[in-house]
Amino acid sequence: MKRYRHYNKNTAIILSCFGSVIEEQKYLEFQNYIKEEFPEIDVYLSFSSRMVIKLLAKKKKKFYKNLPQLMADVDMAGYKRYIVASINIFPTDEHEVLIRVVNGFQNFSLANIRYTNTLLSKTKESSKYLKSLDETLRQGKQEIINLYIVHGVPVLHLGGIEAVSYTSQFLKRINPHNISCSLEGEFPFYAIKEAIKREILEIIAKDSNITVQIVPMLLISGNHYDKDMQEIKDEISEYCTVKIADAFDASNKFNLLGQDEVKEIFKRNITIELKKQGQ
Repeated sequence: MKRYRHYNKNTAIILSCFGSVIEEQKYLEFQNYIKEEFPEIDVYLSFSSRMVIKLLAKKKKKFYKNLPQLMADVDMAGYKRYIVASINIFPTDEHEVLIRVVNGFQNFSLANIRYTNTLLSKTKESSKYLKSLDETLRQGKQEIINLYIVHGVPVLHLGGIEAVSYTSQFLKRINPHNISCSLEGEFPFYAIKEAIKREILEIIAKDSNITVQIVPMLLISGNHYDKDMQEIKDEISEYCTVKIADAFDASNKFNLLGQDEVKEIFKRNITIELKKQGQ
């Protein structure tokens, strides 16, 4: 087939991320990490948030592309195969859009295209990670209530929402001092904060030395950390001692992408798909 002669480059990796104006550097650092782990492969970075892309262009003169644009560039460049890495926590709406984009390109591109799982997709791997995360955050201390706050999914009919529910239930099963809510999805803080207050006060009634530790289940610390997490902290501090979990990296803000274990999981997901391509 004459068209295939134009596919003369080997392999590429596209990191499909939501994006951030405040924490753009976090994604660039992660891109560098993947480049170091796969030195023979070209690594590209895409953002799915059009608002972020527009603001970065306007405010910082930094120009990014969304996934369809970048996949078109990679296809035109002539890569024979490439991996679209889903840099998301849960396989919900952002991941579903990624799958549709990849499936669309597979209808006409001659390249071998595969996409990865999200951070929390499979039960075994997710269970191991969540247990490890909770133990790391507690550091052997039992006098801590971990309040895990996910971003949340705006609709209830997506299949990936099961991963969000499993995360909440699993964390509660491994430690009754774990509480979960979202910012704007199922069980949002604004709607269940009184129930959360009752649960916290019931625990404190048995042990007054307990501290509530807010755990932002966010890949990077952007506006939600600066605004929403601080507001939640202020509300909870009215009736108990509360803090936001310490950062994993040199940043002063907690973010999952700063944890070595998270970066390793994303790297492993990419490795799995590369092997399926025969590499």
